[in-house]
Amino acid sequence: MSAESAAPTPGTVRPGGRTARTRSAVRDAVLTGLAEHGYPGLTVEYVAERSGIHKTTVYRRWGSVEGLVADALDLAGEDAWTPPDTGSLEGDLRALAREVTETFGSASAAAAPTAFIAAAFQSERAAEALRDFYTERFARCESVVRRAVDRGEAPSGTDAAAVVRAVSAPLFFRALITREPIDAPLADQTAAAVAAAIRAGAYSPARR
Repeated sequence: MSAESAAPTPGTVRPGGRTARTRSAVRDAVLTGLAEHGYPGLTVEYVAERSGIHKTTVYRRWGSVEGLVADALDLAGEDAWTPPDTGSLEGDLRALAREVTETFGSASAAAAPTAFIAAAFQSERAAEALRDFYTERFARCESVVRRAVDRGEAPSGTDAAAVVRAVSAPLFFRALITREPIDAPLADQTAAAVAAAIRAGAYSPARR
């Protein structure tokens, strides 16, 4: 079978004629379903009813719950989010850390993103979509490190993705593993520690 005639896997490409409104309605339904029922309880029927899109259309365009979750993450990655630009390295890291606490600091705010993470443990397709989402987010954050290097606050070659992971990891660990509360003071402490490590060259090529 040639590449031209091969049928695409549902949910992996954007079928012709799909409107932004339809895709947004389906994504909102997926987010609500994940928050209310988790990945195991999410069904195509639920998404169809909640979004107002006919079930046949949902099956044809997304194929399965895996396709729905993957496309919802894909759509999330198309937003206009940009990393903070506070004028200093530690200020930018603090703002990034505080965004994590705002997202995962309360049960209501964390319900949908936590469900996405849980889905990644149950579906390789969801896991791949989640990795792609965060890879793209890390790429956007490279500007934080570039600005810091230009200002002389970070060594040249500092690994931007490693920096973003370092800022987020302690907060994710508390929020998702040990289920401890996270707040702004903890975010600020984490940012200060990572900023100090950057200045010491912990994320520079010579240390890797």
